[in-house]
Amino acid sequence: MAVEHLRWLLEGLADGPACLVRVESTQGSVPREPGAWMAVFADRIVATIGGGHLEHQAIAEARRRLAGIPPSSSAPVRFALGPALGQCCGGVVYLAFELLTATDVPTLAERLAPRLHPVALFGGGHVGHALARVLAPLPFALTWIDSRDGIFPQPAPDGVACEHSDPVQMAVPGLAPGTRVLIMSFSHAEDLDVVAACLRRQRERQDLPFIGLIGSKTKWATFSNRLHGRGFAPDEMAQVTCPIGVPGIEGKEPEVIAVAVAAQLLQTLAVPTSAQPRPG
Repeated sequence: MAVEHLRWLLEGLADGPACLVRVESTQGSVPREPGAWMAVFADRIVATIGGGHLEHQAIAEARRRLAGIPPSSSAPVRFALGPALGQCCGGVVYLAFELLTATDVPTLAERLAPRLHPVALFGGGHVGHALARVLAPLPFALTWIDSRDGIFPQPAPDGVACEHSDPVQMAVPGLAPGTRVLIMSFSHAEDLDVVAACLRRQRERQDLPFIGLIGSKTKWATFSNRLHGRGFAPDEMAQVTCPIGVPGIEGKEPEVIAVAVAAQLLQTLAVPTSAQPRPG
């Protein structure tokens, strides 16, 4: 991870101090979001704020500060991404510059950690394993849940919390608010129970922004009939996305499905709940 690499370099100080360059705020179309960062040493760079001329100019400014040339102001520096920088994004980026030494190491992980969005993955099968690997480096905090013992890899992917729950649907009430739910257990009966538990929670709290169920349109038609029999109305069932995955990706290999589902989850980060996909 970039933060760990930065901490290691600063602790050794073999490369001298660093200048932290962080995207403070933005306007319009820009390469990276607020919070994105890079660390500039005299002879190396850790992480990125988007590349191109913006990054080139930011590196030059950071190295001026490392060389002891004082800035004209301590305020964030404005960069317009137009002809002057040779970038056609058209937006504006404000970059903050800060010198770092070994004394800053203890707080770096907390300061530079990205915002993570909770995801609950029900199912430790082939697709579940592929998804856990794909989601691990993305901005998600993954809780991986299964009713079977010994189903999770040892060790689990970094940052993934594995949880045994039997019956599996009993894990739903304890999910963090704002959790995106992916349902792909080894059993259609378990899948149905988890979906029903999610819909009951939605009745009470309406705090699960995405409920995705693996399967076909035929599977969803069967589930819809059974959920109707359990007392769920059509508008409640419309909160479930099935099939899951961005449209147009036809492969059925676990890794292909995992990429399609991860891409769909990333789309939900920028889409209001009311505009999220409905069952196909």
